[in-house]
Amino acid sequence: MRHHGYVLVRGLLSSADLDPLLREITHVLAEERWLVSDNDPVQRIANPSAACADGEPAYKAVNDKVFQLQSFHKLPHHVLLQNVMKLLVGTELFIHPKSAARLVFPRFDRGTTKAHQDHTAVGGTEQSFTAWLPLHDCPIEQGVLRVKSGSHRFGLQPTAGKTGCIVNGTEQGDEWVGGDLSKGDLLIFHSLAVHEALPNQSNRMRISLDCRFQNYRQPVNPGALVFTGRSGRSWSDVYRDWLSDELKYYWTKLPLELNPSKLQLADLAANAEPVEMRSRYGRILERIEQLSNVDAT
Repeated sequence: MRHHGYVLVRGLLSSADLDPLLREITHVLAEERWLVSDNDPVQRIANPSAACADGEPAYKAVNDKVFQLQSFHKLPHHVLLQNVMKLLVGTELFIHPKSAARLVFPRFDRGTTKAHQDHTAVGGTEQSFTAWLPLHDCPIEQGVLRVKSGSHRFGLQPTAGKTGCIVNGTEQGDEWVGGDLSKGDLLIFHSLAVHEALPNQSNRMRISLDCRFQNYRQPVNPGALVFTGRSGRSWSDVYRDWLSDELKYYWTKLPLELNPSKLQLADLAANAEPVEMRSRYGRILERIEQLSNVDAT
């Protein structure tokens, strides 16, 4: 990790660990007609007419349903995954609560993730790590992730405006590395490692998880703990149909150091530039305060 900015762990998790979540996600996709109806949903045969990409309303509606699955939030807490991540960050492991599902349509360029660094969006400490986990065998033609080896040593790299993406050919680092992954393999990379997805050239949905980890003594971006949009979505919405309270608000029990702090958020809500960012900081502060009330009760 120190030299290359990534580590590949082969065969960490089993089909028994991954299949229940894969079945639940593909059930959601089938209900939303993202999959061809005359195939078993677990085969992930995509319905091309439903193709959409992250950031679009149709994608967000389905992705939100996946995010509400209790099994989706349980997987990053798997004991084997925790043991591996503790080797990187120490025993004071913080599992970020907002893991991301990546639901990638085939032969749909707009849905292919371009080169970027996770720290741009995640914030907090630079010493955080993403664990990229496909829920099925993921050969190159299904749009596997690749990493620019050594790119984490160059700090934050210039992006193209507000896209957060790095212009093709300007990435600093060594060679691009990638290859076929099998179900249960785990690709871990540093928050500053430049990475991108190859195009999904199959006829199947690519389904994977981005799970993020750090030492909880290192600064945490409060935006990683709450929903920052205008919809008013909350954790209580996510937890509504859960059958267990075990993982609800687990991070409120940790001594997290927020950066920006609550005082800094209040100042940013009043004075941030550009002006349109002020309301966003205000929402983050309000929702962090709501979490404090949850913790107190």
